[in-house]
Amino acid sequence: MRELRLKQFHFHLIDLVTSSSRMWGEQGLGGLLEHGYVDWPKPFSCRLKQPLVFGPCINHNMTTLPRGFTEEQEALVVKSWAVMKKNSGELGLKFFLKIFEIAPSAQKLFSFLRDSTVPLEQNPKLKPHAMSVFVMTCDSAVQLRKAGKVTVRESNLKKLGATHFKYGVANEHFEVTKFALLETIKEAVPEMWSPAMKNAWGEAYDQLVDAIKSEMKPSS
Repeated sequence: MRELRLKQFHFHLIDLVTSSSRMWGEQGLGGLLEHGYVDWPKPFSCRLKQPLVFGPCINHNMTTLPRGFTEEQEALVVKSWAVMKKNSGELGLKFFLKIFEIAPSAQKLFSFLRDSTVPLEQNPKLKPHAMSVFVMTCDSAVQLRKAGKVTVRESNLKKLGATHFKYGVANEHFEVTKFALLETIKEAVPEMWSPAMKNAWGEAYDQLVDAIKSEMKPSS
């Protein structure tokens, strides 16, 4: 619960800074402070360890080191997915509800949720979409070592990257999604869950995200 609240706080902070950047341009949060919209206590100081990145930006100057996915990690992913697969619809919905619990503003990324007046869990389009994303993510993890690269079914990385770019998916959204995914899997297979399994699923997800980010550019 404490980790969830920290994630919520982190995302809301990013949300505030991102929103202020859009409203006040380069002034960013300083613009809100100057115009009296935010009361920042004088004794309090905050320093970021690295610059915040707004929007789907990729540092093309960074060298990506090759990462492996071990046989042991593959076995943990395959074993847990075999149990979860039969309940992928409910787990997919739970996965997305966790995302929106941490980051409610992420709902704006989905056209079928923006003007919806029904509760999230009752939205007729959410569960099929959530299941599709959950299954795609898990299938990608299962095939990672055998294929030797990230593969996605019923789509391709170029299309996924262009879609994420179009809707303004940012690094923070990927981070929240990873947390929600790991929590969903942990609750689905509690008797199997371990630090090693968490690392296996985390590594598979990170490689999927890296592949999507590499294709985050306008569709040609």
